[in-house]
Amino acid sequence: MSTKELMMQSVVEEAPHPSTKVTVVGVGQVGMAAVYSMMIKGVASEIALVDIAEDKLRGEMMDLQHGQAFTSKVNIKASPDYAISAGSKICVVTAGARQREGESRLSLVQRNANIFKGIIPQLVKHSPNTILLIVSNPVDVLTYVAWKLSGLPQNRVIGSGTMLDSSRFRFLMSQRLHIAPSSCHGWVLGEHGDSSVAVWSGVNVAGTRLQDISPLAGSDEDPENWEQIHRDVINSAYEIIKLKGYTSWGIGTMVSTLCSSILHDQKSVYALSTLVRGLHGIEEEVFLSLPCVVGELGIQDIFKQNLNDKERNQLCKSAKGLRDIIDGIEL
Repeated sequence: MSTKELMMQSVVEEAPHPSTKVTVVGVGQVGMAAVYSMMIKGVASEIALVDIAEDKLRGEMMDLQHGQAFTSKVNIKASPDYAISAGSKICVVTAGARQREGESRLSLVQRNANIFKGIIPQLVKHSPNTILLIVSNPVDVLTYVAWKLSGLPQNRVIGSGTMLDSSRFRFLMSQRLHIAPSSCHGWVLGEHGDSSVAVWSGVNVAGTRLQDISPLAGSDEDPENWEQIHRDVINSAYEIIKLKGYTSWGIGTMVSTLCSSILHDQKSVYALSTLVRGLHGIEEEVFLSLPCVVGELGIQDIFKQNLNDKERNQLCKSAKGLRDIIDGIEL
């Protein structure tokens, strides 16, 4: 008899259970914030870490494992070999090159596209039924790259997009109104970047539209300057990076929440980067953020949100700019 058998009387054999395995590629600040949030919230039953930096990879794994007496049960593994990702329901990609001083955006995109060539096919090889969640920046372009490299249907390739931008918008709105961010309803759509679109026509609290109370809200003529909220959303990442060197907790919590919606089929609605050709007059084959219903199949529906002409034109302009970048990439 083993020590375990001497200590415990077995009542029933363990039964197999549905996989809630998540793989995270990249153990930098963003990847580890996402893993930590998933572990604390009990999102996944198993988390696999993949990175080329073997010492850091092993160190992060051990550090997380040593805190498991205080969290929900989760099996944490790590390896530079993508075989460890086999059977993942979700593969989160946070790895990528950072922009060099003086480097053009297109050059950065091409370097990250080249990195993705070594990541995406490996993930799909070991987990052909997985859902890819792309977090690396520029996220909209790289989600398109991942879609092309993976051969997966569009519902199973998701970009984190403007989900965090929308969260930042609601937080800043809540600070003005002195209410909870969860009670503020507003969307930031389009590109996760400088050309994002704040949907002022739909901003509301308890069904009361801001523009019904303040018709100029979001415009340059607004005496209360509500548009400053959107400018602060765009600049917030730059400010955080200037202050602490990187962003991590906001995006990490966001990734954890999105993984939970997929693994538990919650049918939540978030602003996510998805294939948008044919919507809102967009003719280009690009990935941009629109409100999406997310469940066990990935992106299951895209909301046809009512936008005014200004918002629609801004989306189309953003799509054209992203398509120009995509056309310069060698895949």
